[in-house]
Amino acid sequence: MPRRLDLRVVFRRRLKEAREASQLSQKELGLRAGLDQFVASTRINRYEQGVHEPDMTTVARLAEALGVPTAYLFADDDRLARLILAFDQLSSAEKERLLKEIEKA
Repeated sequence: MPRRLDLRVVFRRRLKEAREASQLSQKELGLRAGLDQFVASTRINRYEQGVHEPDMTTVARLAEALGVPTAYLFADDDRLARLILAFDQLSSAEKERLLKEIEKA
């Protein structure tokens, strides 16, 4: 059985990847997630470095600010992370059709 990554490590990596893909600075992300302007940059930096861990409400706000599903931030497999992002872009009808197809397999 493959060794699963520590979810804290996964979260830090995905947070930084999503932030960089969105071309946001740490401060911009913090502000969009509703953090105080005086600590926004430092707080995001500490989340990315693993010094601090956000609570789940903050995780949800970060995901929303980044435009990614919360599940993406915890996906410990790169293919699963890509799938989560791609699935999120589909319409409801396309999601339902794809789910039915996968469930048949």
